[in-house]
Amino acid sequence: MLSSIWGKHIKISVFGESHGSCIGVVIDGLPPGIKLDLDKISTEMARRRPGQDIYSTQRKEADRVEIVSGFFNGYTTGSPLCGIIKNTDKRSVDYDDIKEIMRPGHADYTAFVRYNGFADYRGGGHFSGRLTAPVVFAGAVANQYLEQKGITIGTHLLRIGKIQDEPMDPVNITAQQLINFRNMRFPVFSAETAEKMKEEINSARMDCDSVGGILETAILNLPAGLGSPMFDSVESRMAAFVFSIPAVKGIEFGSGFNLASMRGSEANDEFYISEDNGRKIPRTKTNHAGGINGGITNGMPVIFRTCIKPTSTISKPQHTVNIRTMEETEHVFKGRHDPCIAVRAVPVIDAAAALVVMDLFLEHGEQVG
Repeated sequence: MLSSIWGKHIKISVFGESHGSCIGVVIDGLPPGIKLDLDKISTEMARRRPGQDIYSTQRKEADRVEIVSGFFNGYTTGSPLCGIIKNTDKRSVDYDDIKEIMRPGHADYTAFVRYNGFADYRGGGHFSGRLTAPVVFAGAVANQYLEQKGITIGTHLLRIGKIQDEPMDPVNITAQQLINFRNMRFPVFSAETAEKMKEEINSARMDCDSVGGILETAILNLPAGLGSPMFDSVESRMAAFVFSIPAVKGIEFGSGFNLASMRGSEANDEFYISEDNGRKIPRTKTNHAGGINGGITNGMPVIFRTCIKPTSTISKPQHTVNIRTMEETEHVFKGRHDPCIAVRAVPVIDAAAALVVMDLFLEHGEQVG
């Protein structure tokens, strides 16, 4: 069976296929009385929407969400909230000649084996990045809940191919910087970097190829005390969701793999006492741990980075196999695909972070903060 249900205290169930009539999500466990700004939700959906420029797929989808339950007079009702998104620009004919030819880098072969050849192959079916649109909707709902608690989440393009943006300051990143990222098509610190990234993507596109990237995410104003050892750590739950996003191949928290080259005296985040509105709070001078110790938030910004692989479908000839005849073949795959998935993955990572943090808040209730 295909299972696309996530969560402990809120549960989301993602449904649909890339070339089906619609895709959507059911969010179960939402508290009643969350005021939802539908314009903000539309803005979030637009961040991920395809077909906006040459740097993304040319599939044109409006990605308008129709909320069909769990929402009344501007507020959540407490019953399951369901949002659906119509698929209006399908071109399934592009997949007619490859239903038995396994695309390198895709889930075609593994899906064929796992589901005995019954999985929808058009556009990747349920394995498609198209299924991240409902996740962005669910994340937009969660983000409005978190905004009421003063939590800010934002992601920028740390790297596209060989082009590197400056990293966030893990101690002093501000809410305004993260808000600025959410309002940018290419969220980076400098306009010059954005232009170089566009050139990198366009170069791959013109070469009938694709390019990957690294995204850096920060979550601000989390209280200390969220998360539990061992298997309910903040890292465990965040990584489990993030790795469920198509094309994600790696995640690291804080200084991540760079910690391997440090000594303990350098890697340890030393404490000091900070005053906030007359309240004394322990803080750390550095943030190599990424705001998490022992799987539990320590009050510093939570920082993590996500590796997004290059788009698998490219227009270069590739060697593969015909699963019916069991013969080797070479094929040029058609279709409309992003030359760089990382750009449109930014709001998806924001959504994942919001959903995980909301789930943690609902678990801990008033025990933290």
